[in-house]
Amino acid sequence: MALCDFRPIRAETITPEGTRVVLYKDTWHTHILDRHDEIEPHLDAVLAAVHAPEHREPDPKPHRTQFHKQNAGPSRWLVTVVSFEQEPARIVTAFGRGRAPSGWMP
Repeated sequence: MALCDFRPIRAETITPEGTRVVLYKDTWHTHILDRHDEIEPHLDAVLAAVHAPEHREPDPKPHRTQFHKQNAGPSRWLVTVVSFEQEPARIVTAFGRGRAPSGWMP
């Protein structure tokens, strides 16, 4: 078994295509909330951004996608970044953004 098989899962969702995406407890607490504490009351919005995004674009890092949800979370846009490098796919960060994504077309 891989090391990540022993990581407790905080939450999970699926992409519009049906790919399972998990959020590990340690990622939620030691990465997302430590760097973006304003996200704490918006866990449902973080998951909704993946399940029903209004915009998607590749992340600068390989094998990652940014899922954008408008009027969700602490800012005008909520960005949830998912890594598809492993199974299950995993949320690696989430943060608010005041401006629309560069490729956004309403």
